[in-house]
Amino acid sequence: MVNERFNWLNKYFPQNYLVKNPFKGALIVAAFSFIFTILYRPLGSHGSMGLSYKATMAVYSLVAGASLYGIIRALRSLKYFSDTKNWNFLKEIFSIVIILTLLGTVIFFAAFIIEPPADRWNAETYLQSVSAALLVGLLPFLFFSAMNYRYLLYRGFEPDLPDTGKDARSLIPEEKIHINSSLKKESLSFYPGHLLFAESEGNYVVFHLLQDDKVKKEIIRNSIGSIEKQLSSLPFFFRTHRAFIVNMMMITKKQGNAAGYVLRLKGTDREIPVSRTIAKTFDSRFRQYRK
Repeated sequence: MVNERFNWLNKYFPQNYLVKNPFKGALIVAAFSFIFTILYRPLGSHGSMGLSYKATMAVYSLVAGASLYGIIRALRSLKYFSDTKNWNFLKEIFSIVIILTLLGTVIFFAAFIIEPPADRWNAETYLQSVSAALLVGLLPFLFFSAMNYRYLLYRGFEPDLPDTGKDARSLIPEEKIHINSSLKKESLSFYPGHLLFAESEGNYVVFHLLQDDKVKKEIIRNSIGSIEKQLSSLPFFFRTHRAFIVNMMMITKKQGNAAGYVLRLKGTDREIPVSRTIAKTFDSRFRQYRK
């Protein structure tokens, strides 16, 4: 019972935007930290080094941003935090706590240079630095985590959906699809019935293909928007999310509510999201293949 109660901690949860995009994340946190400290002056912050309060906070914010970039890059180099496809809420919480604790540690040592000489080498000052990092830095991290809250609402999947049937499968052409890349010398070809889903990964799109009952990945340099246009002539390919295009013929399970859906596809345990804003359109298209 106890394990079942905390199963939601191990459910798939999209990686925090700030963690997934270290450079942009560093800029966002630096800007937020500066604005927040100017408006609220947390924990008795003050000017130093002969600088005004605003200038001092600007220096601290730049240090925080640069440090955050390095910390996130280092964290993502670790095996436990490098697998974004198997990210869950427990990893989300754990990574944020580690990042902000390390950021507070950097701020603690930076203060030896930025602040006037003083007796700072003590636990109280260190805890104050970590508290400041948690107080200021936690807000932007929580904002981006909260944007994905709906993934924690899914309790399970419906029973296996029925097969699409011969009539629906006949809609899949036997000719290969040819996908163009943003690189002139790169291209990708596959049969439509082999594609499970395509996933955006930065400047690349990863195609998950089911061949001989095994999932094979093919990567091509392009945007998910461009891939969507190239697949637009085949209506059973549907963009369910800003980062995913799925083959609706391959959907075996779905679960959702007013916040959107998550899907399972044949041959993979990945949970594919359906955005709340297009859930109705998805339902309409989905019914065409589940009559």
